[in-house]
Amino acid sequence: VVMFVFLRSLPATIIPGVAVPLSLVGTFGLMYLLGHSLNNLTFMALTIATGFVVDDAIVVTENISRHLEMGRSPLEAAVAGAEQIGFTILSLTVSLVAVLIPLLFMGDVVGRLFREFAVTLAIAILLSALVSLTLTPMMCAYLLRPPAGDESFLWKRTLRLYDRLLGAVLDHQKLTLAVAGGVLALTVLLYLAIPKGFFPAQDTGLLLGITEAPPSIGFEAMAGRQCELARRVLEDPAVESLSSFIGVDGVNPTLNSGRMYITLKPLEDRADRAPAVIRRLNKRLASLPGITLHLQAAQDLTIEDRISRTQYQFVLEALTQEDLELWVPRLLAALGRQPALADVTSDLQARGRSAHLVLDRDRAASLGLSVAALDSALYSAFGQRMISTIFTQTSQYRVILEVKPEFRRTPEDLQQIYVSGGGGAMVPLSAVARVEERLVPLVLNRQGQFPCAAVSFNLAPGYSLGQAVAAVEDSARAVRLPASLPLAFQGAARAFQASLSGTLWLILAAVVAVYIVLGVLYEHYIHPLTILSTLPSAGAGALLALMACRMDLGIVGIIGIILLIGIVKKNAIMMIDFALEAERGEGKTAREAIHKACLLRLRPILMTTVTAILGALPMMLGWGMGAELRRPLGVTMVGGLLVSQALTLFTTPVIYLAFDRLSRRRRKERPSPESGS
Repeated sequence: VVMFVFLRSLPATIIPGVAVPLSLVGTFGLMYLLGHSLNNLTFMALTIATGFVVDDAIVVTENISRHLEMGRSPLEAAVAGAEQIGFTILSLTVSLVAVLIPLLFMGDVVGRLFREFAVTLAIAILLSALVSLTLTPMMCAYLLRPPAGDESFLWKRTLRLYDRLLGAVLDHQKLTLAVAGGVLALTVLLYLAIPKGFFPAQDTGLLLGITEAPPSIGFEAMAGRQCELARRVLEDPAVESLSSFIGVDGVNPTLNSGRMYITLKPLEDRADRAPAVIRRLNKRLASLPGITLHLQAAQDLTIEDRISRTQYQFVLEALTQEDLELWVPRLLAALGRQPALADVTSDLQARGRSAHLVLDRDRAASLGLSVAALDSALYSAFGQRMISTIFTQTSQYRVILEVKPEFRRTPEDLQQIYVSGGGGAMVPLSAVARVEERLVPLVLNRQGQFPCAAVSFNLAPGYSLGQAVAAVEDSARAVRLPASLPLAFQGAARAFQASLSGTLWLILAAVVAVYIVLGVLYEHYIHPLTILSTLPSAGAGALLALMACRMDLGIVGIIGIILLIGIVKKNAIMMIDFALEAERGEGKTAREAIHKACLLRLRPILMTTVTAILGALPMMLGWGMGAELRRPLGVTMVGGLLVSQALTLFTTPVIYLAFDRLSRRRRKERPSPESGS
């Protein structure tokens, strides 16, 4: 559609479209050879690639069409157009792949996650360049024909308007340079102001719940409260089904905890997404006494190394268990006052009840009771002793010895146990022992051989992970947490801290990689700077778009900004290539050359920008399950492309002339009047 609007030719519409399936099919084949799979990240790369791989074919087809409009035959136009645009395609492709190099060398878990993303995208870009320089010119030679009429009236008016505006801008170059400097300053301010995050919270249609009751609860009471909790959860209109279980096993560490897996209805059958459902359930279940449900949405990408009650967590280590029991409640109270945090909880359960038998050994000895006999009687009553096996023709059944459930509910029931004494007499346990109840931890957690407690939390609505991490650190300072209790974030929060420190270095590495590649291609150190001058406007547009959509700057947004570095520079590359050709081949002044290049390359610049925006729109507007992971990438790319397109069409020519004057001055030459303001 974009090609037909700008070139008004059905073959010109079809030719670039052929490059898309060929590039993507070739990408699938190389992905298979490399052992990569189709997953969320590779699908994201392929979606973005649809807007990338068509760019090269569009530029080639448009340039060949321009030669046709100049009166050449289709074959001559194909040869001349492909030859003229070949270096531009090479510059576009190599510099775009260079942007992905820092992603390939990212460390930690995030680097391993996005390695397939970068490799998939790089393969698609390289294949699209190969197709555009071989198959596309051949198809143009056989399918394109000279246009039947003049250019459309709308395009003529657009070109004349741009010509007038560009002339005005070139007459006021100092003001334009000031605007470019202001955009750079705005980009820095926006980066400092925007909330920082990690991976966006997704709605995958599944909620993970951990239930918690008082430490002294028994199995029957826990089962009753869990069933009542499940019944209330199922009353929510967004819940389709759930599975629930309690009991000590490999997942539940203690008897007073349980698990729930809540399946939500499809998005089209419910009005709210997962975060709103969690808040509604928390409000509804708060009135249920004796049990608490901690909820979090299941994520497609998770790097947590331990099960936590809520989404993010940190760990406190201590020298003794008593230190944890003293300081963790104080820290929880301080965290509860932080507006950025919600559902703060801890796995420290220090007030469990235990029954201790204090044996009167002298009394037991006088009655002929041994400690072994006492231990055997208690195990027979409560230890599930297997005493026999019943064999049938088809199966076998084990006979377990234990007391009835009604005789094992309270510590007082121990008094009703009888032990065989001397002479076969049955002696009540109460005659030789008394029961003492004590408070003990239900579970002892350790990390690095030291006692530890994990504190977990969710983000309050409207707050980012960066603000939550800062709130945790502020609370630790407020309670004056001693140095003997180090605080260490875990999982996603820990990876966020690592990524936050490396974000600027990652962006800088991408810029340096592009500069080096462009410097080698142009054999010049000034022209790459002119090309890179387009980046601040793209960064400002991306950050403004994220803030307008109330999104924080996370890993996916950073990936989008890095990709923008490779995309937006194509405008400057196409302008500079043709300006240099006009200067060297036609003897034009710098101002005449860049003015002509801007007018000549306006059509492919607009076409490639529109196709790149259309390629990112599905991710920006996606509303299906898990779309939250992909949406920041679409938002950054659409916002960055729109703003950079509006600015670089005017700032790039001015910056080109400014660097031209600087280059002449360094060569001890006076700049010509035509290249001045």
